[in-house]
Amino acid sequence: MSQAPVIETRDLTICFGGHIAVNSLNLKVEPFCLKSIIGPNGAGKTTLFNLISGQYAPTAGQVLFNGKDITKMGVAKRTNLGIGRSFQLTNIFPSLTVLENVRLALQAKENIGMVFWKHYKDYPELEEKAYELLKQVLLHDKYLSRANLLTHGEQRKLEIAILLALDPEVLLLDEPTAGMSLEDVPAILELIREIKSLKNRTILLVEHKFDMIMALSDSIAVLKEGRIICDDTPDAVSNNEKVLEAYLGGGVKNE
Repeated sequence: MSQAPVIETRDLTICFGGHIAVNSLNLKVEPFCLKSIIGPNGAGKTTLFNLISGQYAPTAGQVLFNGKDITKMGVAKRTNLGIGRSFQLTNIFPSLTVLENVRLALQAKENIGMVFWKHYKDYPELEEKAYELLKQVLLHDKYLSRANLLTHGEQRKLEIAILLALDPEVLLLDEPTAGMSLEDVPAILELIREIKSLKNRTILLVEHKFDMIMALSDSIAVLKEGRIICDDTPDAVSNNEKVLEAYLGGGVKNE
């Protein structure tokens, strides 16, 4: 008997003026899997992420999390429930150290907040946990560096560490290798593979690098003009005629 989906959308729709960006979209994401969302430019991938994470309110339809309707919840409530989201552009505190970035996320998770009369050393357990998370993303040797001095690839790894500090049940990774040099991509690939191997989180991934998608995904949903045209295993998707047509005669295999 299959498990109920951790994320589900039902007839999810959003319109911007006369343009339908996501059109009656039905998606199911099984627990502890890695599902990738792919599609041509303008297919609605990031818009779908914005709807799932709460940045956008839909024109119609529903978003469910573990069977609960969260359609009317904002970003903060969805984060508290266990939905964490990274962005195409890095989202860090550039003037703080690498360790401080992660520790602040841990403080937010523990509802400690900024207590101005307390020094950070009053929270040694958070410091230790932050360092362990930095070890997981291979940034522990840069823990005292200011975040703005990291390379772009290192900043993306820091953003994932911040996400992990919030301990989400679902990770929404929106183009984690965007703007990254070719030599940095394998490290992100290996990091996502390691997170997946722990089998304690569900990962929803938007990415343009098709070889990366094929290597990581349990299943792939293909969007075109705001609709899902295929949702299947990587092998089935790569040989699907509708998918090949959507990518102009099979160009998807070369991205």
